[in-house]
Amino acid sequence: MNRRDFIATAATGAALAGLSSVTPTRSRAQPRPAGSPRVFRIWATSDPHVGTDQRRGRESLAETIRDSEEGGKEGGPPFEWDIALMLGDFSGSQQTPDDAEGAEIVRQFGALRKHRREAIYEVVGNHDASGPDEPTQWWFKKWIDPTGENTKFSGVDSRRRPYPIEGTWERYSFRVGNMLFLMMGDRNDGGPPVGRGKRGGYPSGAVTGETFDWWQRQVEANPQSIIVSTHHHMLKETTVASGPWEGYVRGKDGQWVSHYHGYFPDGGPEGASYLYYVDGKPDAQAFERYLAAHPGVIDFWIGGHTHTNPDDRKGGRSHIEKKWGANFMNCSALSRYHASKTTIALSRLMTFSEGSDEVLIRCYLHTSDFAPQGWYKPAERRVRMGKAFKL
Repeated sequence: MNRRDFIATAATGAALAGLSSVTPTRSRAQPRPAGSPRVFRIWATSDPHVGTDQRRGRESLAETIRDSEEGGKEGGPPFEWDIALMLGDFSGSQQTPDDAEGAEIVRQFGALRKHRREAIYEVVGNHDASGPDEPTQWWFKKWIDPTGENTKFSGVDSRRRPYPIEGTWERYSFRVGNMLFLMMGDRNDGGPPVGRGKRGGYPSGAVTGETFDWWQRQVEANPQSIIVSTHHHMLKETTVASGPWEGYVRGKDGQWVSHYHGYFPDGGPEGASYLYYVDGKPDAQAFERYLAAHPGVIDFWIGGHTHTNPDDRKGGRSHIEKKWGANFMNCSALSRYHASKTTIALSRLMTFSEGSDEVLIRCYLHTSDFAPQGWYKPAERRVRMGKAFKL
């Protein structure tokens, strides 16, 4: 055992023991009273940035889990969910993440009492990326581990997934009734300009060409499915602050300065707020062109990355918008302190009803910094899909 693994094993033993002792409630959708349709609830989350909030005395992951299962300390109610999507930026480090933060994340997942750890499905974000001289995405694969290949560190046992996954840590799918989830990880590794440097998140989003090709094949092979695509980033000009140069503001000298995102001029700064690179090509817009040419082929694109209050409309766009026949939703962020100029700790709850093409999306505020903790009614939306949900 090398030094890194020795430290990590010592740090996570108790946390993993706690995770394995949890007796969860059922993750699958619960039966409803006679005459009511069955419902399926997805807790859509992103960007806990655990290390950042930990330094300020807040457990961003554990606290929001407790909010959902037990209710918040500031009066927010608990709520039911069947599965959760956590869409990247588990780490809060400006350097590449380390084992200590990974072990802390596993410890905070131990707050789960009514759900299994495996009811949470994850993708990698730009802050989770390995550095230019490190093994590819070693930290995410070791500590978050959606495929359950490093159970002794992550605590994830893929056999316990309520809905089995197919694929790899970088791109995988799973099904819930007639819904197909396409989970795509950010590939912000390997050094600038596509990948992060030694310091800084290097926010421009990236996927490999293989991931785009996989996504296109999945979409075309499943025309009868409700398709939910996820990535840490939103697509260009779809939701709040997802346009060119919208991650920053002009300083007094007229130069760009950090705002929603850090300004790193050698890392594709124009696309800091959206999925900018495909197969290393800047401003590739491969997904955007495909969706424009095939409107309605997916029903949802869910991401995070841009932290802001639920009423923000940077670029004339809100957190939830419809474009190319698809619903785009930014569900960020669980952190209270990372990107402190704009961050409000929030998440979304999506409720699907069997036999209906309508989805209720509610916004939960995890602190009282913007409005009282709990459901924020002005941000509630009802959106439609291309077909009815079947569980």
